[in-house]
Amino acid sequence: MPPRQIALLLASLTSGGVERATLRLAGEFTRRGVAVDLLVCRPQGELLDAIPPAVRLLPLPDTGSLAGRLAALRAAGCDWPALLRPVLLAPHASRALRHLPALVRYLKTERPAALLAAKTPVNLVALWARRLAGVPTRLVVSERAQLSQIARPGRPAKRTALPRLAAMFYPEAEAIVAVSGGVADDLAAQTGLVRECITVIHNGIVDAGFAKRAAQPAPHPWLADGGAPVLLAVGRLQPEKDYPTLLRAFARLRKARPARLLILGEGPLRAELQALAEALGIGADLAMPGFCANPLAAMSRAAAFVLSSRTEGFPNVLAEALACGCPVVSTDCPSGPREILDGGRYGRLVPVADADALAAALAATLDAPPDREALRRRGYEFSVTRAADAYLNLLLPGTGEG
Repeated sequence: MPPRQIALLLASLTSGGVERATLRLAGEFTRRGVAVDLLVCRPQGELLDAIPPAVRLLPLPDTGSLAGRLAALRAAGCDWPALLRPVLLAPHASRALRHLPALVRYLKTERPAALLAAKTPVNLVALWARRLAGVPTRLVVSERAQLSQIARPGRPAKRTALPRLAAMFYPEAEAIVAVSGGVADDLAAQTGLVRECITVIHNGIVDAGFAKRAAQPAPHPWLADGGAPVLLAVGRLQPEKDYPTLLRAFARLRKARPARLLILGEGPLRAELQALAEALGIGADLAMPGFCANPLAAMSRAAAFVLSSRTEGFPNVLAEALACGCPVVSTDCPSGPREILDGGRYGRLVPVADADALAAALAATLDAPPDREALRRRGYEFSVTRAADAYLNLLLPGTGEG
């Protein structure tokens, strides 16, 4: 009997938590004998070379904005007025719409047993594509971030309309998944969807090669020179990560003790952050070498890992740091850190945007680091096998998969 076929839908292959978690799932699915098609709207990004070998990459052609909007209109049927401002009249509608006709053709041709989509605009495109294709493919949509943040007032219509569109179309999916309890609560509050109908599945971050990657050579000289303690942060240089608060906290810490700060990631705020570091007088103790393909090797050697975000969905890097045995300090942002750290049991939680509290928590962690083995055990609870079991129970129920 041929293997069951699952399709995974992503917008791109940039180095984000959503993309990394999806690729780990894809690898685990194929390990279990499930055929996996990875559908990507824009087949570009740092993770293009990280696709598991048995996974079939299928770029979805861009059929243009007009074709995508017309296809969405046909899919909406009598609900088309809801698409008027965010889709039909918006100067720049969701880029995923440009790939809607191609997804319809894929579903009609391949007829996979199940499709898993990730992130709100992509979820909606998947739902509309299945409507138009008229196939029995099971569809699971997954929310990876706080919808209230994505659609907050002041943002373009294509974003502020997302809660209303999700409320209208998500009930058609066979399952709705959120990556944390906080994301699930927020989704229910924003859309009116019944909270009990939203399944929480934490991202799986520990796979068979995790320990080997963590043991690889240090990606920066500071991690192996025996000098002052190295604090580590990992993530794109973008506003949500609130690196300015981290730099101010580090400046306060640096006045009291020797320390160095290593930030692995790239993004639009690089110049601004470098200027702030110079103004704070910490330029010599800050390194921002850019994107790192394997941050685990840094996590396993850092004195502490710090997350300064204003908002998250499920910060993979926090669970990864724990699984590497690295002490953690995090903002208590919505959502994910409190769940991962079990209310502060496995790492200190501080208020968002509070540089003084963050500096104090870092100092306390350096003074009295927790038991690294206990942290490692907690991190290993977020396994890829556990996440794959949960997803397969939704994607291929009753088949014995998972």
